[in-house]
Amino acid sequence: QFARVEGNPGLVEQGGQTAILFYSNYGDLPYLLDMKVDKHLFCALTQFWNPAYSCFTFRKVDLVPTVEEYMALLQCAKIQVDRVYSRAVNAPIFLKRLMNITGMSEQWVTARIKQNRDNKCISWKNLKNIVLAHPDANKRIDVFALSIYGLVVFSKTLRHVDEAVTDLFDRLDKGVTPVLAILAETFRSLNACWRAGEGRFIGCAQLLLAWFHSHFWKVDKVSYQGAVGYAPLLVLRQYRSRQFILAT
Repeated sequence: QFARVEGNPGLVEQGGQTAILFYSNYGDLPYLLDMKVDKHLFCALTQFWNPAYSCFTFRKVDLVPTVEEYMALLQCAKIQVDRVYSRAVNAPIFLKRLMNITGMSEQWVTARIKQNRDNKCISWKNLKNIVLAHPDANKRIDVFALSIYGLVVFSKTLRHVDEAVTDLFDRLDKGVTPVLAILAETFRSLNACWRAGEGRFIGCAQLLLAWFHSHFWKVDKVSYQGAVGYAPLLVLRQYRSRQFILAT
């Protein structure tokens, strides 16, 4: 299957034009859904975070996720590393963005927008219905990708997609890279968790652990033999992402 979300296999089926279109537009996002976050490993990893230098310090070795490494993990051809996301001053309101992304009417979207403290959001349950039943394949793909960004990459509001996520997502079709925003949220969350000694991590734990495995090849999940030059791609293979033939 292409992805499994809350016990529903095949929200988008692998193979055929649908999967090709998804990979072309959004890269390898679905493999994040198959990654289980090892809480003990993650808690241990955060203890090595050095907030003063914004990097992990393992004895005499400093490591930090880079834009290039995250680009390799996401494998999205449309991402342009030099096009940085910044929230526009005159950005469309949440309602208009959701209408544009989902293809649903103003009345439908208005009825499903919720207020969560200072932010507006929409439930995954409502988005899942669009993924399963919308007649337009492009809209199904867009909404599925939006859901992954809201539920996995920036999981700020449990089982809901936040307003800020839709603003970033709405800019992806212009080639804007989400990687810098992901890394910024990752560093912010690591700093907060390190200071408090606990806390909810918002910066996509799945991607961070995939990056971690790409450097520590002997850790379970990754075969380390011959991995020196191509670790990020080997990690993708271990997590059932697409296969790559490396150039020689």
